[in-house]
Amino acid sequence: MSDVTPPSHQPQQPAPAAPYAQQPADQRFSVLAIVGFVLAFVVNIAGLVVSIIALVQVRKTGERGRGLALAGIIISALSLILGVVSIIILVAAAANAPSYSGTY
Repeated sequence: MSDVTPPSHQPQQPAPAAPYAQQPADQRFSVLAIVGFVLAFVVNIAGLVVSIIALVQVRKTGERGRGLALAGIIISALSLILGVVSIIILVAAAANAPSYSGTY
């Protein structure tokens, strides 16, 4: 037998996290993706632009938020298309509406 005593194995406590420590890039949501998603409901053209920029940023940085960026693009595009179609229908309906001269 040897005289060597085994080192004490005390469980190491993790260092306390700083209250405002930044999370790793792969765990954070892209702020642009969130903003683009919200803007898709309010100002659809701005939501489309911001969501496209967010999608490119998410691919480069590895942040979370790809789904939000895609949803912002889809919602913005659909609302733009529906808006254009509704304007075309309204203009066509107004052009074909009978005009009344006021006399019977």
